[in-house]
Amino acid sequence: MKITAQEEYGLRLLIRVARCTDQEGMSIPQLSEAEGLTSHYVAKLTRILRMEGYINSTPGNKGGYVLSRPATEININKVLKSLGGALYDKEFCESHAGALKFCTHSVDCSSRSL
Repeated sequence: MKITAQEEYGLRLLIRVARCTDQEGMSIPQLSEAEGLTSHYVAKLTRILRMEGYINSTPGNKGGYVLSRPATEININKVLKSLGGALYDKEFCESHAGALKFCTHSVDCSSRSL
């Protein structure tokens, strides 16, 4: 399985925020420096993560990003879907069914569980 750069970097940012012990969290410049990404790209990814409810922004001059809930409650599969779309969707079988009308592996599909 390959994941996109956006999914990887977004996941890395989320992990970095989760490991932060500062009450104010981590700012965009701090995240940018820590992960070696541009501030613009970090802003884009943190916006996605915030809109999807994984992180919250803390106000003020020293504000930053913190997790919106405990790390144990965050599902990585859902995070990846938020950052880049579903790894598997219902249209997958339709576009990869081959010459048959119905998939012969519908009961024991190896990729559906992913």
